[in-house]
Amino acid sequence: MEPKVSPVKISLWSPASGRPSMEAATAPEVASSGSTLKVKETSPADAEGPPASPRQEASSPIPQLLSPIEEHPKIWLPRALRQTYIRKVGDTVNLLIPFQGKPKPQATWTHDGCALDAGRVSVRNGERDSILFIREAQRADSGRYQLSVRLGELEATATIDILVIERPGPPQSIKLVDVWGSNATLEWTPPQDTGNTALLGYTVQKADTKSGLWFTVLERYHRTSFTVSNLIVGNSYAFRVFAENQCGLSETAPITADLAHIQKAATLRKTGGFAQRDFSEAPKFTQPLADCTTVMGYDTQLFCCVRASPKPKIIWLKNKMDIQGNPKYRALTHLGICSLEIRKPGPFDGGIYTCKAVNPLGEASVDCRVDVRAPH
Repeated sequence: MEPKVSPVKISLWSPASGRPSMEAATAPEVASSGSTLKVKETSPADAEGPPASPRQEASSPIPQLLSPIEEHPKIWLPRALRQTYIRKVGDTVNLLIPFQGKPKPQATWTHDGCALDAGRVSVRNGERDSILFIREAQRADSGRYQLSVRLGELEATATIDILVIERPGPPQSIKLVDVWGSNATLEWTPPQDTGNTALLGYTVQKADTKSGLWFTVLERYHRTSFTVSNLIVGNSYAFRVFAENQCGLSETAPITADLAHIQKAATLRKTGGFAQRDFSEAPKFTQPLADCTTVMGYDTQLFCCVRASPKPKIIWLKNKMDIQGNPKYRALTHLGICSLEIRKPGPFDGGIYTCKAVNPLGEASVDCRVDVRAPH
């Protein structure tokens, strides 16, 4: 009579499946397998237990291998995009940004920290570059764009500032303040819309009622008041002012409501029996110099008005040093209006400018400060 052999549960490691497999075998079978096994005695009921379901086997973890990073992510930002990228309204924006990374990294764009508007901006990501495309740029497309290139836990970013500009609006109003001799003083207010960029200045034009033709008096003038000189006696003039930025002049310009009538000087008649009045007086400035800030490379003019009899001698000083005869400057005096033109000012042309008027009865002077800044 053969001895009764009880069934046992054997735990085997299967290299093919990567997980242990359970089999039922008898003790003699285990001894003849030749492998080191963990054996656990079971009851006959355990040996006949139901096998594991396919769902349970599928849920068991399977180790996965990640591709090694052969090349760290990096963005090669073109030099032209390292400063503000300026486009006009309606222009096309087409930016190609090269990058590196292996395996292929994930490239994403944001606009002012938010996702791009897919209806306006399109992006194409290649193996080695990313393209940002806007068919017709609008001012709303201005802002800070950021490209992020991510590879696993590694990330590279680049920032591009885009500014979309257009022509400025016209100055809001213009007014004829005063007319004397052959001069007319104008004042105006800045435009409400500068075109999304800084103004380069104002252009002043005049037209006489006889011809109706407009002539430019001054360009890229930075103040909001100006005295137009050398008007022809007997004519009447209208004036208008344009605003200007990098896109050009404003499309329209306000025109003065009142005309400047340049009257002929009244003829003085000598009559006997009256003593002639003495109009002699020491110099006195009726309009002082005004402080101003100008842009490097753009001509600048300083103006003031003086009254004196006899006619005074006008001397211009910079930081208390006489600049008469210096070709850098051009000084003019006409009918009491003194002007000094600084030609293409540089960084060392800033300082305190003085206009001094001298005649036999005395002298007077006015000062102003001129600052020169670099262009944007």
